[in-house]
Amino acid sequence: MASKIKIKTKLSGDVADVKCLLLHPMETGARKDPDTGELVPAHHITQLTSTNNDVTVMLANFSTAISVNPYFGFKFRGARAGDTLKISWVDNLGGSDEIETTL
Repeated sequence: MASKIKIKTKLSGDVADVKCLLLHPMETGARKDPDTGELVPAHHITQLTSTNNDVTVMLANFSTAISVNPYFGFKFRGARAGDTLKISWVDNLGGSDEIETTL
């Protein structure tokens, strides 16, 4: 299955600028279904991780207060052209996704 993560990177010297779009419903568990009136079960990303050549460069823990399809950006130092950058997430229902790209 194709990844539901869209990623763009830009390298300037040894600084990598990373932007990613995480396609995910991000349900809080507090919204009611308009047709049934019942609560829509919680379904949200709980952790986002980025590694550069298998070294963690960013780790974020999320809660329910994140929008649908969150857009996330960060920068890190020590990057070089040809490095392998991996972005991965895990959600509260055990789902996960990951993508790799070369800087």
